[in-house]
Amino acid sequence: MATNKKKAEQTGKKSGKLSGVEQVVEYMNNLEHPFKKEIEEVRNIILNTNNKITEQIKWNAPSFCFNNHDIVTFNLQGKGFFRLVFHCGAKVKDNKGKGPLFNDTTGLLDWVSDDRAIVKFSDMDDVKAKEKNLKEVITKWIEVTSSQNK
Repeated sequence: MATNKKKAEQTGKKSGKLSGVEQVVEYMNNLEHPFKKEIEEVRNIILNTNNKITEQIKWNAPSFCFNNHDIVTFNLQGKGFFRLVFHCGAKVKDNKGKGPLFNDTTGLLDWVSDDRAIVKFSDMDDVKAKEKNLKEVITKWIEVTSSQNK
Protein backbone atom coordinates (compact mmCIF):
# COMPACT_ATOMS: atom_id res chain seq x y z
CA MET A 1 0.00 0.00 0.00
CA ALA A 2 2.78 2.44 0.89
CA THR A 3 4.45 1.64 -2.43
CA ASN A 4 1.29 2.56 -4.35
CA LYS A 5 0.97 5.80 -2.40
CA LYS A 6 4.60 6.70 -3.03
CA LYS A 7 4.25 5.84 -6.72
CA ALA A 8 1.10 7.98 -6.95
CA GLU A 9 2.90 10.88 -5.30
CA GLN A 10 5.78 10.57 -7.77
CA THR A 11 3.47 10.63 -10.78
CA GLY A 12 1.38 13.44 -9.35
CA LYS A 13 -1.73 11.27 -9.17
CA LYS A 14 -3.74 10.63 -6.05
CA SER A 15 -4.56 6.98 -5.65
CA GLY A 16 -8.26 6.20 -5.58
CA LYS A 17 -9.40 9.75 -6.39
CA LEU A 18 -11.60 10.23 -9.42
CA SER A 19 -10.88 12.95 -11.97
CA GLY A 20 -13.44 15.74 -12.31
CA VAL A 21 -15.06 14.17 -15.36
CA GLU A 22 -15.16 10.78 -13.63
CA GLN A 23 -16.78 12.40 -10.58
CA VAL A 24 -19.50 13.94 -12.74
CA VAL A 25 -20.10 10.78 -14.77
CA GLU A 26 -20.49 8.78 -11.56
CA TYR A 27 -22.74 11.46 -10.09
CA MET A 28 -24.95 11.55 -13.18
CA ASN A 29 -25.13 7.75 -13.37
CA ASN A 30 -26.44 7.69 -9.79
CA LEU A 31 -28.65 10.79 -10.03
CA GLU A 32 -32.32 10.26 -9.36
CA HIS A 33 -33.97 13.55 -10.26
CA PRO A 34 -37.22 14.36 -12.10
CA PHE A 35 -35.23 16.60 -14.49
CA LYS A 36 -32.31 14.26 -15.12
CA LYS A 37 -32.67 14.48 -18.93
CA GLU A 38 -32.86 18.27 -18.78
CA ILE A 39 -29.84 18.42 -16.47
CA GLU A 40 -27.88 16.21 -18.89
CA GLU A 41 -28.90 18.48 -21.77
CA VAL A 42 -27.79 21.65 -19.94
CA ARG A 43 -24.53 19.91 -19.02
CA ASN A 44 -23.93 19.14 -22.71
CA ILE A 45 -24.75 22.72 -23.71
CA ILE A 46 -22.22 24.06 -21.21
CA LEU A 47 -19.47 21.63 -22.20
CA ASN A 48 -20.05 22.36 -25.90
CA THR A 49 -19.92 26.14 -25.41
CA ASN A 50 -16.15 26.20 -24.94
CA ASN A 51 -13.75 23.25 -25.24
CA LYS A 52 -11.66 24.59 -22.32
CA ILE A 53 -14.51 24.14 -19.82
CA THR A 54 -13.88 21.32 -17.37
CA GLU A 55 -16.16 19.79 -14.78
CA GLN A 56 -16.12 18.40 -11.27
CA ILE A 57 -18.46 18.00 -8.30
CA LYS A 58 -18.93 21.08 -6.08
CA TRP A 59 -21.72 21.76 -3.61
CA ASN A 60 -22.89 18.16 -4.24
CA ALA A 61 -23.66 18.86 -7.91
CA PRO A 62 -21.89 19.11 -11.26
CA SER A 63 -19.82 22.28 -11.50
CA PHE A 64 -17.95 23.80 -14.42
CA CYS A 65 -14.54 25.46 -14.43
CA PHE A 66 -12.55 27.60 -16.81
CA ASN A 67 -8.78 27.84 -16.26
CA ASN A 68 -9.26 25.95 -12.96
CA HIS A 69 -11.71 28.56 -11.64
CA ASP A 70 -15.28 27.53 -10.83
CA ILE A 71 -17.74 29.56 -12.86
CA VAL A 72 -21.08 27.71 -13.03
CA THR A 73 -22.60 25.12 -10.69
CA PHE A 74 -25.90 23.26 -10.77
CA ASN A 75 -28.34 23.72 -7.90
CA LEU A 76 -30.73 20.76 -8.04
CA GLN A 77 -32.68 21.48 -4.85
CA GLY A 78 -35.73 23.24 -6.33
CA LYS A 79 -39.20 21.72 -6.57
CA GLY A 80 -40.48 21.82 -10.15
CA PHE A 81 -37.25 23.37 -11.47
CA PHE A 82 -33.47 23.32 -11.25
CA ARG A 83 -30.95 26.14 -11.44
CA LEU A 84 -27.53 27.07 -12.69
CA VAL A 85 -25.58 29.34 -10.37
CA PHE A 86 -23.08 31.62 -12.11
CA HIS A 87 -20.37 32.62 -9.65
CA CYS A 88 -16.75 33.69 -9.40
CA GLY A 89 -15.39 30.70 -7.54
CA ALA A 90 -14.20 30.45 -3.97
CA LYS A 91 -11.99 33.55 -3.95
CA VAL A 92 -13.64 36.75 -2.79
CA LYS A 93 -13.75 39.26 -5.60
CA ASP A 94 -13.62 43.02 -5.20
CA ASN A 95 -16.82 43.76 -7.12
CA LYS A 96 -19.21 44.54 -4.27
CA GLY A 97 -21.22 47.67 -4.92
CA LYS A 98 -20.09 48.01 -8.52
CA GLY A 99 -23.22 46.43 -9.99
CA PRO A 100 -23.53 43.25 -12.05
CA LEU A 101 -20.32 42.00 -13.70
CA PHE A 102 -21.78 42.81 -17.13
CA ASN A 103 -24.95 43.91 -18.86
CA ASP A 104 -26.88 40.74 -19.69
CA THR A 105 -28.54 41.68 -22.97
CA THR A 106 -30.24 38.25 -23.13
CA GLY A 107 -32.26 38.84 -19.96
CA LEU A 108 -31.48 35.26 -18.96
CA LEU A 109 -29.61 35.99 -15.75
CA ASP A 110 -31.33 36.73 -12.46
CA TRP A 111 -28.66 38.69 -10.55
CA VAL A 112 -28.65 37.81 -6.84
CA SER A 113 -25.52 39.86 -6.11
CA ASP A 114 -22.97 41.85 -8.10
CA ASP A 115 -20.97 38.70 -8.91
CA ARG A 116 -23.58 35.93 -8.72
CA ALA A 117 -26.51 35.16 -10.97
CA ILE A 118 -29.01 32.34 -11.48
CA VAL A 119 -30.77 30.77 -14.44
CA LYS A 120 -33.82 28.66 -13.68
CA PHE A 121 -35.06 25.78 -15.88
CA SER A 122 -38.51 24.17 -15.64
CA ASP A 123 -38.59 21.54 -18.40
CA MET A 124 -36.96 20.42 -21.68
CA ASP A 125 -38.85 23.05 -23.72
CA ASP A 126 -37.45 25.70 -21.38
CA VAL A 127 -33.92 24.29 -21.78
CA LYS A 128 -34.22 24.32 -25.58
CA ALA A 129 -35.70 27.84 -25.59
CA LYS A 130 -32.79 29.15 -23.48
CA GLU A 131 -29.96 27.26 -25.23
CA LYS A 132 -28.71 30.07 -27.51
CA ASN A 133 -28.84 32.69 -24.74
CA LEU A 134 -27.23 30.28 -22.28
CA LYS A 135 -24.24 29.81 -24.58
CA GLU A 136 -23.96 33.58 -25.02
CA VAL A 137 -24.09 34.20 -21.25
CA ILE A 138 -21.52 31.45 -20.53
CA THR A 139 -19.15 32.93 -23.11
CA LYS A 140 -19.54 36.41 -21.61
CA TRP A 141 -19.18 35.06 -18.05
CA ILE A 142 -15.91 33.35 -19.02
CA GLU A 143 -14.64 36.55 -20.63
CA VAL A 144 -15.46 38.74 -17.61
CA THR A 145 -14.41 36.33 -14.87
CA SER A 146 -11.22 35.25 -16.66
CA SER A 147 -9.98 38.83 -16.68
CA GLN A 148 -10.61 38.98 -12.90
CA ASN A 149 -8.68 35.78 -12.24
CA LYS A 150 -5.43 36.92 -13.87
